Amino acid sequence: MKKIVPIIIIACLLLAACGQSYEETKKQTRQQRREAMRKDSAALKVAVMPTLDCLPLYVAEHYQLFDTLRGGVRLKFYMAQMDCDTALERGRVEGSITDLVRAKRMEKRGLKLRYAAATNASWQLIANRNARVHQLKQLDDKMLAMTRFSATDLLTDRVIDSVKLDKDRVFKVQINDVSVRLLMLQNNEMDAMWLAEPHATAARMLKNNVVYDTRKEDILLGVLAFREKEMQHQERAKQLELLVNAYNQACDSINKYGVRKYLDVIVKRCRVKKNLADSLPDRLRFDHAQGPREKDIKLVEKWLGIK
Repeated sequence: MKKIVPIIIIACLLLAACGQSYEETKKQTRQQRREAMRKDSAALKVAVMPTLDCLPLYVAEHYQLFDTLRGGVRLKFYMAQMDCDTALERGRVEGSITDLVRAKRMEKRGLKLRYAAATNASWQLIANRNARVHQLKQLDDKMLAMTRFSATDLLTDRVIDSVKLDKDRVFKVQINDVSVRLLMLQNNEMDAMWLAEPHATAARMLKNNVVYDTRKEDILLGVLAFREKEMQHQERAKQLELLVNAYNQACDSINKYGVRKYLDVIVKRCRVKKNLADSLPDRLRFDHAQGPREKDIKLVEKWLGIK
């Protein structure tokens, strides 16, 4: 009996110690969560996608060009443009890589935006090699993957009109996730689709046919946009100014050394294999941050019916 009592006391002390440790752990975890939320709130958050028009932001982040004293910049990763735009509209991020069509529709719904940069985003219309589509006019009675009320929707109408096809005879299929879109091409589930880099390169490597390329048409619809309401605050405005400086430095570096200098960044951020990244066009040019061109704005507003 005398031996049992000390054992019970020791067990109770151990249990008490464990309980205290658990409570301390819970408290520490709550503090860590609060601290993480505080840092996230202070940072300038930008929604991005696994596309090459985001490369200057990825390079700036990788080489720590973003200012950290004022909260820094946090890139929020999404697989679909619609998810980026939803995050922007609901205030989960202050800025987003998007396109002029989607941005103008958001403004039409009441969200005022500030355009920090027109990106070099481009799209290729790529036809399934098994669909026997080598020319635009052969899109008749074919399924085409795109995103409604976006640049790819506008481009689809532009292509259809250029060869005088019946719009009801080209079937627009909304596939928002860019990786899913590419997978559907690989699985012969779609006749044609709009793809940006690096997914366009992946499709070309599979011997699919490029039937239209916006780079040959002088159309620039990609933008980096921010919530105007947030940018009215002095601290946010300063963060944006510092982001633009970092963005411009990254553009200069990419233009000087070429895209392939940043293969590791592309593989990580665009979630592609190294052999694909190594096949990307090396001399893509990235311009310093400046607003979209008036001709591109007018093109979008006319298509949307905005006066």
